[in-house]
Amino acid sequence: MGGDGAAGGERATGGDRAELARLRARVAALESGRGGGRPREHHRLRSALAAVLLVLGCLLAPLAVLATWTSGLVDDTDSYVATVAPLSADPAVQNAVADRATDAVMDHLDLASLLKDVAPKDRPLVEKLLGGIGGSLDGAVRSFVHDKARAVVASDAFATIWRDANRRVHATLDKALTGKGGGAVELKGDAVTIDLAPVIAQVKDRLVDSGLTIAKDVPDVHTQFTVVRSDQIGKVRTYLRLLELAGTWLPVLAFLLLAGGILAAVRRRRALAAAALGVAVTVLALGIGLTVFRAVYLDRLPAGVSRPAAAAVYDTLVRYLRTAVRALVALGVTVAVAAWLTGPGRHASAVRQVWHTGLAAARTRTDRLGLRTGPVGPFARRHRVWIGWLLAAGAVVAYILWSNPTGWVVVGLALALLFALTVVEFLAAGEDGPPAGEPGRAAGGATGAGR
Repeated sequence: MGGDGAAGGERATGGDRAELARLRARVAALESGRGGGRPREHHRLRSALAAVLLVLGCLLAPLAVLATWTSGLVDDTDSYVATVAPLSADPAVQNAVADRATDAVMDHLDLASLLKDVAPKDRPLVEKLLGGIGGSLDGAVRSFVHDKARAVVASDAFATIWRDANRRVHATLDKALTGKGGGAVELKGDAVTIDLAPVIAQVKDRLVDSGLTIAKDVPDVHTQFTVVRSDQIGKVRTYLRLLELAGTWLPVLAFLLLAGGILAAVRRRRALAAAALGVAVTVLALGIGLTVFRAVYLDRLPAGVSRPAAAAVYDTLVRYLRTAVRALVALGVTVAVAAWLTGPGRHASAVRQVWHTGLAAARTRTDRLGLRTGPVGPFARRHRVWIGWLLAAGAVVAYILWSNPTGWVVVGLALALLFALTVVEFLAAGEDGPPAGEPGRAAGGATGAGR
């Protein structure tokens, strides 16, 4: 009986191979258009249309990412405040703000009147003390004012001032991008600046409380802290405005072009892999461009602008954009690999065969140990295709609903999906009937092999 079953298995295998060869020949004939000139011409037109749509979609992908980032930065107040809030705790920004506040206060301090209220007999002693700590009156007072300014910008009060000011002036950000102005944020020449008057007022109060009473005579000072400066800001402003107007429509257009290209393609699985890799490459180019532009931008800053502060501002403003770039690159590579693994290629088929063989062996082992799945196994075998699609759809929905997904989120979702599919395949790997070694299972196996 075992010999007949083995022979039947060999005959079935040979028949399956012959049938598979005939099917492959038929598919090759259809794809090459051997049935006539019209199918071949039709396929060429579809392939050309698909290529055009895919190229346009891939080229629009990085612009769609920029449009989404720009729209969120301009239209969403909470998103803007969350983006710039960490700058209040950045040491480079704090140093730059303290320097600007110190310069503004020192420009309005009357140092000549500082010793007027000191008794004549005490002036030599005061001058000696000032000389000992600073060498000159101006240097000693500047150091004192700078210490108070640093204390202000390092306090929770400055963080509150920073957040509240950015929330109040967010409505003027659109004006700043369009070249208009007004409010605490405005575009002056080639720079976007923020008014530091509230910070200077805090510094004045601390100076007065510390005994430097002449600070109360300092008028309200409106000095500017430069957030962004570039001689090309006019052009950048125009491009950002166009992207902001595009809003969410550009991502939708890019998606429709990619989907249309995949649907129009003759080999859709290959088109899906090409689209995924194309998006990954173009978005990666955007990420590289951000890094190159950062170096160029910092290199062209005027001498009076703090390079560490400018670098901190730039990195903070584009950090969500960089996160989106990494996530899309990871997503594109993941989708391309998935499309390849599920395709008819020889290497992909070999990988799947090894995977199924391993799961079948593990399932056989658990059956022999008496670990049965009950009705779950047959259910998984009958519906595993639908279960797989539902799991994939769940992973896609999780990615869409995830707030600011990162590249690691994409990798985690892909691994979770792979684990879930492995569990389903493991449950579906068994055969119906009695366990291995029982007569019913043996007979069933021989019969199935003979078919």
